[in-house]
Amino acid sequence: MAYKLKTHSGAKKRFRKTATGKIKRGNAYVRHILTSKSTKTKRRLDLDSMVSAADAPKISRMIPYQ
Repeated sequence: MAYKLKTHSGAKKRFRKTATGKIKRGNAYVRHILTSKSTKTKRRLDLDSMVSAADAPKISRMIPYQ
């Protein structure tokens, strides 16, 4: 019998898997103190990024069914 794994609650709110199996993440530094950041910086931070290859296995274990 294969046991069900629990999804990490914090991880499911922060990461999503793409169709190819990579893991998307949001960027830091966009929550507050935005007046000191340039428009270009804020626009660039608004786009999602991919999780690094080193961190992907750990995050993948935290979101097994996403």
